[in-house]
Amino acid sequence: MEQQFRPGEVVYIIIRNPHAQDVAHVQQAAVVENPEEPSELALFAHETYFPFDGQFAVFHSEREAEQAYQEAFGSPEIEDYYG
Repeated sequence: MEQQFRPGEVVYIIIRNPHAQDVAHVQQAAVVENPEEPSELALFAHETYFPFDGQFAVFHSEREAEQAYQEAFGSPEIEDYYG
């Protein structure tokens, strides 16, 4: 997956709230060189580095991320909304 992205690129991820695992949202992140492993890429969001390890769904556009979010969690207008 890393090969699709370059350092400096802005991407969008679906991220869960670490304090409430049933809450998720789309968040803008930056693709950067991993400070602990310079030969690898990382995501930088919320003043934190996250590895490209499949933990996040990563999208090139906010629209793609929002669409995937709605498919996974529904939308506020739909009954049984999870996000």
